[in-house]
Amino acid sequence: MDIKSPLMTLRRLGITNSSGGAQRGANGGDAELSAGESDDDPDELTTNPTVTVGDDGAKKKKNKKRKPKKKKTPAVQTDPPSVLISQLFPNNYPKGEEAEYLNENRYRTTDEEKRHLDNLNSDFLSDYRQAAEAHRQVRQWAQKSIKPGQKLIDIANGIEDSVRRLVGHDGLSEGDAIIAGMGFPTGLNLDAIAAHFSPNAGDKTVLQHSNVMKVDIGIHVNGRIVDSAFTMAFDPMYDNLLAAVKDATNTGVREAGIDVRLGELGGYIQEAMESYECEINGTTYPIKAIRGLCGHTILPYSIHGTKSVPAVRTNDMTKMEEGDVFAIETFGTTGTGRVWDQGEVSHYALRSDVPKVDLHLSSAKSLLNTIKKNFSTIPFCRRYLDRIGQERYLLGLNHLVKAGIVEDYPPLVDKKGSYTAQFEHTILLRPTVKEVISRGDDY
Repeated sequence: MDIKSPLMTLRRLGITNSSGGAQRGANGGDAELSAGESDDDPDELTTNPTVTVGDDGAKKKKNKKRKPKKKKTPAVQTDPPSVLISQLFPNNYPKGEEAEYLNENRYRTTDEEKRHLDNLNSDFLSDYRQAAEAHRQVRQWAQKSIKPGQKLIDIANGIEDSVRRLVGHDGLSEGDAIIAGMGFPTGLNLDAIAAHFSPNAGDKTVLQHSNVMKVDIGIHVNGRIVDSAFTMAFDPMYDNLLAAVKDATNTGVREAGIDVRLGELGGYIQEAMESYECEINGTTYPIKAIRGLCGHTILPYSIHGTKSVPAVRTNDMTKMEEGDVFAIETFGTTGTGRVWDQGEVSHYALRSDVPKVDLHLSSAKSLLNTIKKNFSTIPFCRRYLDRIGQERYLLGLNHLVKAGIVEDYPPLVDKKGSYTAQFEHTILLRPTVKEVISRGDDY
């Protein structure tokens, strides 16, 4: 700005303050400032000198009074969510629910060596907590906004677009989705469909008031995947079904910990789940745990690790260990308690142990290159290929599946007319405490 001398007879001094600059967003772009927020750094605002003339004719410099510091207006989330999590929490991301270990592992809470190990994991925790906070904000918006009459494809796109905005990576440029974004395609599984359904392009399925819908959302930051799911029903006659599965999942979360044996943990889950029954249209159904769907460890850029948490008691003596990341998920059903593959495939993933295969189909070679550069081993769906401009890829995709390079995941269903429900949380078995990273006020 221009500053004038109080003596109008002196020449004007044109002084311009050029400090400041664009705040960089998480994706390298310019992040919008929230309302009322100044991009000037008060520490960089120098006072511009005003020149006056003394009685002896000598010029003297007089400093002008500093402007008062403007208060920054805290950023708030929009509806639908669009403000970066890193902008909402510029210093530290919120922690999940922490629970101390029990019995022989109680010492871990205050042990100096374990506390030191915990402090070494700052990047690990930061990535997980950022992904978890994005998950909480997106799913809570989804719970408020999802209504009967909406198309499943619109629900899925709304959730996924919100996720990408909150982590600052739209996934459209090559490799961007590998930095942060969707941890797997959003599952919108209706009634007897328990898992692995996400609408492909052109799907016209509309959510009905009578549906029971499992909403399974995965979000990753630098390959650290938060996997958490909930179930929505609009008719209260399904309440006991949902309550059974939520209780089973919370039981699994509560009983999980370092040195816990997986087969024993499955017994606790089964006992909680199968203590419920549900009356639907005048018929009472015992709630059964779905045996073929298990919790699992999560590895970097890999949603399914090497350990599984059964939903029923087994003889598996494998122990949970320090540093493990587990998805504790349970599925309950009014049907048989077993699921099988049925329906059009939407979920795919590049295998981490890709076999050496000589691909003769040029479209398969090209698509494999695209998958590696845009998704790596993170699961994807057909809509994700559509949005990055891939066309006529189904022949090549099926060829990669048959060659064992890409794994396909068909929908998993119980018998027709049955209803299934799911709840899920991600837990971190830190050296000092168990952190339920995805816990929120909703579930």
